[in-house]
Amino acid sequence: MTLSLTGTAFFALLVALTVLSVLATLLFWARIPGPGPVRWAARVLLIALCQLTAICTVATWINTSYGLYASWDDLLGRTDGAGPVAMQGPPAERAQFAEDDHGMRETYFHGTRSALSGQVLVWTPPEYDDPRYRRATFPVVMLLHGVPGTPQSWIDQGRMPRSYRTLLAAGRTRPFILAVPVINPGGRDTDCSDAAGRKVATWLARDVPELVRHHFRTAPQPRSWGLLGISTGGFCAAKLPLQFPRVFAAGAALDPDPLNGDGGALADPALRERNSPTWLVGHTKADVALFLATSRQDRDSPPAYIEEFQREAASSRVRLKTMLLDKGGHNYRTWSALYPEAFAWLAQQLPGGPPAR
Repeated sequence: MTLSLTGTAFFALLVALTVLSVLATLLFWARIPGPGPVRWAARVLLIALCQLTAICTVATWINTSYGLYASWDDLLGRTDGAGPVAMQGPPAERAQFAEDDHGMRETYFHGTRSALSGQVLVWTPPEYDDPRYRRATFPVVMLLHGVPGTPQSWIDQGRMPRSYRTLLAAGRTRPFILAVPVINPGGRDTDCSDAAGRKVATWLARDVPELVRHHFRTAPQPRSWGLLGISTGGFCAAKLPLQFPRVFAAGAALDPDPLNGDGGALADPALRERNSPTWLVGHTKADVALFLATSRQDRDSPPAYIEEFQREAASSRVRLKTMLLDKGGHNYRTWSALYPEAFAWLAQQLPGGPPAR
């Protein structure tokens, strides 16, 4: 079985090889037999081995954190003639899911509507394979990572699906299918927007849902599909239901990026404004639900932006819930503390599937 480039197992293997290479150098440095030139050549090789394993370990950590390459095919440039935007992968209908050590099913597929390709992880709750619910369909929550970040970040730093399973077992939420797509295919951040040559909103709102519906027993859209995002993913979770209310009924945004848009992601001021949640909520007729949460100490997600959004939403049909923590930084410790509230709220918004335990 091929180890995932962004998987924990591959990173752990590299760490182990780095440690072993250092130990081997210390152990054999003075014990290498043969004439002087042979001994020095062997020592140089040992040093090179230590450096190579250390560099690979650090490079893999950086890649996983920043989402530079999502798979081995992506790293090795196996694009089958596709350009840098449309990183070729198997079409959605032929995508194959392989299960990893966390119970996540992983695939890398090409979206026909967006012409983008990327990694998608899917996890099904225990009830999904329970014979009692073999004909049941399940609501879906898409988890949107931050930037930098990858879908793997939800496993390594976000402790998913373990944290969600704990809430589910305690009866604090309902059984959801969790879908975890890359939100910046190819490594370019557009705040989950359709920009020139980068139809990321189409990727998330069209291609990924079609993939998941094709392979899993999902409840009908839109009332049973929601989003939960952190940081940049939180920005996306706030805006995509406003742009695609026929796809997503609810979005939970934990410490979202400033809701009026990021000049680093979209340089065009007009495009940035039309894709900002603050502008969208003041110009929408969508009947959707949004949950926005941040802390007073989070400089990356200032409460003032949520307050501005709240004022704009007052005249809309959007059902808005906000939460402001007294303490907490822009990190997974804060986001994990918000999981119970966010998933309990999503359980109230998204019908379908078996009830809570």
